[in-house]
Amino acid sequence: MVGLHWLILLAPCLSLAQDYAPPRYNLSLDLPPEQRWEPVLKHYNYTELKADMDCVFSTSLPKWVHALIRPLAEVDLAFLVPEPYAGEIRGIAKTLGVNVGDVVALNLCYEATAFCTSIIAQDDKGNVYHGRNLDYNFPNMLKKITVDLDFIQNGKVAYTGTTFLGYVGLWTGQRPYEFTVSGDARERGEWWENAISAFFKRSSPVSWLIRDVLNDGKDFEAAALRLSKTPIIAETYYIIGGTQSKEGLVITRNRNGPADLWPLDPLRGEWFHVETNYDHWTTPPPSDDRRTPAIKALNATGQANINTDSLYKVLSVKPVMNANTIYTTVMSAATPEKYTTQIRNEA
Repeated sequence: MVGLHWLILLAPCLSLAQDYAPPRYNLSLDLPPEQRWEPVLKHYNYTELKADMDCVFSTSLPKWVHALIRPLAEVDLAFLVPEPYAGEIRGIAKTLGVNVGDVVALNLCYEATAFCTSIIAQDDKGNVYHGRNLDYNFPNMLKKITVDLDFIQNGKVAYTGTTFLGYVGLWTGQRPYEFTVSGDARERGEWWENAISAFFKRSSPVSWLIRDVLNDGKDFEAAALRLSKTPIIAETYYIIGGTQSKEGLVITRNRNGPADLWPLDPLRGEWFHVETNYDHWTTPPPSDDRRTPAIKALNATGQANINTDSLYKVLSVKPVMNANTIYTTVMSAATPEKYTTQIRNEA
């Protein structure tokens, strides 16, 4: 009876919400692009997915951008979007029964608001670990449509990523036994005008470049070079981890090239790097300082104790995890079976 009494008293303080793994599906790269997403989308209610799209448009996309993209995509999608993304977008639109331009616009919406925390860390044996929290507006809606995808080619997992339904890019991914990569938006104020201009010039959306690199990248070095040099539509941070000691790098990107390269340097005590949405050589604003608590938690953990489990705990410290955190992914390319995503429910 005493135990029951204490449980009753504590009940208002206990969170009933629990973290959980998102659905995980195979997406076959051997299928034509127009057909790849249908086996995934069939698990969902199309009416609800279209309502979610409308919510994204109304809250994050300037009306002039939507008005510009929609008719152009209807007339000539190939002008705006390279393959295989044009085909995948066309297939998603057909499956959901929506305008092709709406799916293009949806993908651009997600490029604007990825406020995140990424961490790369190396243990005292030279193993490299990579974790990230992805934070967005309207978290409750996006948690429902977050998926882990294994991209299958010739019967094998070519790469794995975490994304939202209808979004062909990746902010988080892993190429087995080669590298892991995540992207964090670079907070530089209003960006739509320049982003759309760059998009029309065929610069890559930030998340599409991540997927391109996961699809084509041969190793850590090749991936880092491509992520550094390829023109993109918005400034960002690319965080990449490899399979060998010292293979960890934060790339601060301008649209046309790197602004800074920040490699791990364990011999000098830099066995981890924390990247949020601010240049690492500046001080984050007090209103959004996720960096300092993450650093404190990593130092308290210690290099000898860092692994995917302890890194997940670091990413669970408030405000590293916060009310807008959609999911946490931890991964290590040398042990790809450890790729784990959890939808977060803040206590």
